[in-house]
Amino acid sequence: MKTETFTHSSRIEVPAEYAFAWHERPGALERLTPPWDRVAVVARTGSIRDGDRVELALRAGPLRVEWEAVHAGYAAGREFRDVQRRGPFARWAHTHRFEPDGPAAVRHTDIIEYALPLGAVGRLLGGDAVRRRLARTFAFRHAVLAADLAAHWRWRDRGPTRVAVSGANGFVGSALTAFLTAGGHEVVRLGRHPAPGAIAAGAGYERLRPEDLAGVDAVIHLAGESIASGRWTATRKERIRASRTGPTARLAEVLAAMPKPPAAFLCASAVGIYGDTGDVTVDESGAAAADFLAGVVRDWEAAAALAAVAGIRVVNLRFGVVLGAAGGLLARLLPPFRLGLGGRLGSGRQWLSWVARDDVVGAIHHALMDPGVAGPVNVTAPEPVTNAAFTRTLAAVLRRPAAFPVPAAALRLAFGELANALMLAGQRALPVRLLAAGYAFRFPDLESALRHELGRRPIHHRDTENTQNY
Repeated sequence: MKTETFTHSSRIEVPAEYAFAWHERPGALERLTPPWDRVAVVARTGSIRDGDRVELALRAGPLRVEWEAVHAGYAAGREFRDVQRRGPFARWAHTHRFEPDGPAAVRHTDIIEYALPLGAVGRLLGGDAVRRRLARTFAFRHAVLAADLAAHWRWRDRGPTRVAVSGANGFVGSALTAFLTAGGHEVVRLGRHPAPGAIAAGAGYERLRPEDLAGVDAVIHLAGESIASGRWTATRKERIRASRTGPTARLAEVLAAMPKPPAAFLCASAVGIYGDTGDVTVDESGAAAADFLAGVVRDWEAAAALAAVAGIRVVNLRFGVVLGAAGGLLARLLPPFRLGLGGRLGSGRQWLSWVARDDVVGAIHHALMDPGVAGPVNVTAPEPVTNAAFTRTLAAVLRRPAAFPVPAAALRLAFGELANALMLAGQRALPVRLLAAGYAFRFPDLESALRHELGRRPIHHRDTENTQNY
């Protein structure tokens, strides 16, 4: 059996012990899993100490591959190892090493020793593909790790917090929950229905009581019915409005009634409140429009404001279009664009206020930690783009043409009012308050965000810290 070695190393500006402790907490594995990998944790025992294990399910097309790894070689603050007991490789041993590199920095190195199945045939058929996949995977992992640790290190003096999160299993909520728990915070899941370890609040949060949230330092409310999953019939529009205003108002009332309420209530909102802004830029001082979506957001924010009567700091997180390969708009666009069938929508002149999912997580964390952040906050990247520019950039990153524009008339025929509001109109919203509060975007420009999410490094990129020996 011929063993090959892959190594990826980077320097991170936090102490070695701090970086090591991050890996021991729940959420670390989820944060390090690339969005293009369809991986689910089936079972987990312990953390990363000797004898602890994790069982994963990997999906490749219609195939399901099981992977069980057992931890060994634990040296507190310096090193741990996971060894494949059952999985797709003939051999796999992954050493995670943390070496102090100055008073407040660590040299973090991942060393993979692996052998492919089928011997020489396996190396011939899959050797290059495996090396490329390892390179893109660990470039992603090290980038996420460095950014996450920097964010937590910045606010280390605030200490750990206990946070209640609604919508914790959603596209944004799952990433946020993993980020917070890996950073040492405690997350209490707030759901509508009974679930292990969660507070069952009821469909309209009617079952929620002040004592359920005792000891919570902050509440982050992300739940709400999707606005983009179907035509806007009268019934559906009412569901969209009710799923936001009713539960939010009830949650705010409960918080205000608590003997010792949490310090902060962060509630999801949307830049749709500004309506179609055309080519005009808008910040948080912009007026609300008069269309359906703007009215929903206005009422949503008014419901959240009920918590302010108890002195709770309320933050309205006005999300733009959240980009991530694991869900949302980008996940829907990837199949046709990968086939070379993508194209602009309508004229392509409408603006898209996009934001990378990791910047949504980072912005929420910043707003949670910074007591000076309050009121409406645009959670959008500082460089919005037109639909045509978005189309060109995505096609370029995927190295595909984008020669199939979709006429506006066809969109209106297929989606009705939703097409006008979400596909043919847009906002050129700027994150003025986030930038003023000192938040540094991980991905301020669209190309860097797409390359990170899709694991597509620039064509001429050379990673000098990445080596393979075979």
